[in-house]
Amino acid sequence: MDTRNLQTFTTCGGCAAKLPPGALRDVLGRIPKFVDERLLVGFDTSDDGAVYQLREDLAMIHTTDFFPPVVADPYLFGKIAAANAMSDIYAMGGAVATALNLVAFPGDGDLATLAEILRGGAEKVMEAGGVLCGGHSIQDDTPKYGLSVTGTVHPAEILRNHTCQIGDRIILTKPLGVGLLTSAYPTGGVPEASFAEATASMETLNKYAIEAAKPFRVHACTDVTGFGCLGHLNEMTTPAISIRVTADVVPYIPAAWQVAAAGCITGGGVRNRAFLADKVALQGVASAMEEILFDPQTSGGLLLSVHPADTSAVLDALGGLTLASAVVGEVVPRVAGWSVLVE
Repeated sequence: MDTRNLQTFTTCGGCAAKLPPGALRDVLGRIPKFVDERLLVGFDTSDDGAVYQLREDLAMIHTTDFFPPVVADPYLFGKIAAANAMSDIYAMGGAVATALNLVAFPGDGDLATLAEILRGGAEKVMEAGGVLCGGHSIQDDTPKYGLSVTGTVHPAEILRNHTCQIGDRIILTKPLGVGLLTSAYPTGGVPEASFAEATASMETLNKYAIEAAKPFRVHACTDVTGFGCLGHLNEMTTPAISIRVTADVVPYIPAAWQVAAAGCITGGGVRNRAFLADKVALQGVASAMEEILFDPQTSGGLLLSVHPADTSAVLDALGGLTLASAVVGEVVPRVAGWSVLVE
C-alpha cells in the first residue's frame, strides 16, 4: 500500500477529527469520579491535562492526543501531531518531561513513511526538551499518530482554563484559520505560501509563548484545538463571567477569509457552531469571520487570561516570537446568559 500521501486515507484529519463536545460531555458524565487529594486537576472541568501531586513542590501533568493526517507529508505530519500533543502541557503552565508514541498504521503500508512520521515527532519532543521513551502501535487502515505526554509543574504555578478574573484581557498567541486552509488545500484552493504559513503555525511549539507569558499575572490559560476559538473561550467561562470578543482584532491567516467566503467550511466548524448556539452571541460579525472563529484548529495557539495591568508587558514579551499575538477580548461580568459575546 502506498502511504506516501497521507491525506488519501482520510477526509477528516487533525483536531477536526475530535468527537463533538456535546457527545463527550454526556459520556464523561457517566464515568465514576475518583477521589484522591493528590489529584489536583481531573477530567471534570474539561481542562487541558490531568495534574497529580507528587511532592509539595512537584506535580505531574498527564495528557494524550493523536489524530489522522492533517497534511500529506509524513515528516510534517509527525511534527504537527507531536506539537499538538505537547501543547496541553504548556496550556497547564508546565514543561514537557517524557513522551510515548501512539501509532496506528496499515499493516501493508510503507514502513519508510512510518519512519518519517516518527522522525518528525521525535524531533519536536527533542525541541521541547523532553525524552521520547517508547510507545505502542496497532494496525489500522487509517494512519494515526500522536503522543502520550508527561510534564512537570510546581503546584502553585498550575494554570487552569476556567480561573479568569473580571477585567482580564484575553490574548491569542497564534493566528486562526488552519482548519479551513488544510481542508481546502488538497483541492487546489489555497496558495502554497498560505499553506506554508498554516503548517509553520501548526508545528510551532506553544513552549515559547508560555515561557514568555509566565513571568506575568496570567490567571488562566487553554489552547485552541478542535472545538475552535469560540469553543475553547466558552470553556474558560463560568456562571459568573462572560468573555467579550472584538472580531476585528482577532488574528487569522488571510487566505482563510477567502476560503470561508467562498463557502468552503469544515464539518468540525459546523459541529462547533451547533454546540455553541445557545452559548455564543454573534453581533454584526461577517460570515467569513464567523467561520474562522468556529474553525477547528490543529496545534493552535494559547488563550491567555492576563491581568489588565500586565497586558502590554505580555504582548511585548510575545512580540519577539515568530507568530503574531493579539488581545482579542476581555473578561466581563455575566451577560444575559451568554458565555461569549462577539462583536
